[in-house]
Amino acid sequence: MDRTPDPEVERAAVTATLDLLKGAAPGKSVEVRIPPYAAIQAVEGVNHRRGTPAAVVECDAPTWLRLVTGALTWPDAIASGRLRASGERSDLSAYLPLA
Repeated sequence: MDRTPDPEVERAAVTATLDLLKGAAPGKSVEVRIPPYAAIQAVEGVNHRRGTPAAVVECDAPTWLRLVTGALTWPDAIASGRLRASGERSDLSAYLPLA
């Protein structure tokens, strides 16, 4: 049995949950990147406008979806290397899980 998710379903899930995060943590101080599907800015603080953001969170889509559903914790994702978070305000654990 092939367990590879349909890319369009995965993309829809990523973009929908990133929209939920923007609602839960409005702002522009942290860039959240889930390649190849989407990147958003969230969390109150200093607005990022140009160049490299001061705070970045990045992971693959399966890791993101596990985080937002509570199947994976923030500390476990960091410890495993599946999630990279750097900069002030990059710890999004207060907003997760979303669903």
